[in-house]
Amino acid sequence: MDLGTLLIVDDEKHTRDGLRLSLEDEFDVYVAADIAGAKEVLKSENIDLMVTDLRLGSENGMDLIDHALALPQAPIAIMMTAYGSVNVAVEAMKRGAYHFVTKPLNIDELEMVIKRALRSRDVERENSALKQQVEKTYQIDNIIGKSAAMEAVFETVQQIAPSKATVLIEGEHGTGKELVAHAIHNLSGRPKAALTIVHCAGLSPQLLESELFGHEKGAFTGADKQRIGRFEAANGGTLFLDEIGEIDASTQVKLLRVLGERTIQRVGGNQDINVDVRVIAATNKQLEKLAAEGDFREDLYYRLKTIKITMPPLRDRKDDILPLSQKFVEDYAEENGKPVRELSGEALQALISYDWPGNVRELRSAIEHGVVMCNGPKITPRHLPPEIRLAYKPDGSGNGSGSLSQIALAPQDDFNLHRMEKRFIGLALEKTGNNITQAAKLLGISRRTLHRKLDDSAD
Repeated sequence: MDLGTLLIVDDEKHTRDGLRLSLEDEFDVYVAADIAGAKEVLKSENIDLMVTDLRLGSENGMDLIDHALALPQAPIAIMMTAYGSVNVAVEAMKRGAYHFVTKPLNIDELEMVIKRALRSRDVERENSALKQQVEKTYQIDNIIGKSAAMEAVFETVQQIAPSKATVLIEGEHGTGKELVAHAIHNLSGRPKAALTIVHCAGLSPQLLESELFGHEKGAFTGADKQRIGRFEAANGGTLFLDEIGEIDASTQVKLLRVLGERTIQRVGGNQDINVDVRVIAATNKQLEKLAAEGDFREDLYYRLKTIKITMPPLRDRKDDILPLSQKFVEDYAEENGKPVRELSGEALQALISYDWPGNVRELRSAIEHGVVMCNGPKITPRHLPPEIRLAYKPDGSGNGSGSLSQIALAPQDDFNLHRMEKRFIGLALEKTGNNITQAAKLLGISRRTLHRKLDDSAD
């Protein structure tokens, strides 16, 4: 089965025929010698990808790219040129070309670029279709997700929100634990009362105890007046205890009493104060393991985990990257007054292939970076943060060096094409311990092409 329909445009007959013979086993190939002939093919056939020479006799291939990309069903455009320079490449890409290749052509390299471009087209089509479904994405109170893992979280939230049950939310940093706490509160019978938040990790044991339970005047040095704590302040509402795994043993005992008896005592006081507070706790640690090892009270753990919600890391919910990214693009484009509307297919591939150690928080930051660095309507891989761009491999395997085509035209690279190639060949060899096969894979070229480039640079 053909991967796609190609149009080869070159005024040299032997080049046209050679490319057709080399590519027709895998693609449905049409050829044209000039712009008029190319326009006729584009008018009569559904062309997926067009490869055109820069110089077509007295005509300019840039004009053909302009015409092709203005069509309702625009093909992907790749520029061929014997006049290879960064300026030509930048101009072609400004006009919408996907890539450029230099003559004399390397057929393996051209075929790889064509296949990658067609894969990118398929991803963009899927992107477009999925984007139309973003409004239908299952979401609760600003939490976005279409994956099965997040649907399970949403169902749990809706089920438990109206109850008074204590909730424990576990998950890595950046997975959205606080958003879930907000959703539970807002969907409960207590939304008119504020959600009171305490970040337990940032306070010393004495300060945390005073923060939670308040203190009487003279309870300790500096306590010059009575102060109510967060439990009293949250009375009738919800108290969110973030990073609950960080609290000390003494505070754990007092918290256990509050959960069991619904009463508190201020520090330095002896009066029981009744509180009606729904407690939601969150941690990036595994409290069950800590309790088993004696580093967290087991009885408190069981009190907290009446309902337990585990937030999946972003690497396990890749289906959510598109709707999350699209929402962040819209938010940051509006915030920064930018014309950005969407991600390119390859940018989405780069995001999907990345492991996201910082989870949704890191994705949000990456999209903000992309919006700020992009001046057009579409974020491409070169607009993304370096760690994501360099980890992206067009074959989809991820976690490697990006290919030359992904990063050679980053905004900071203003040197000539030959120096850029040498730079990235050197980087690929360094990363692979001078393994030619692996270096060629990282660069997205064949071993034969890499050997040729190494021979050329040695001359």
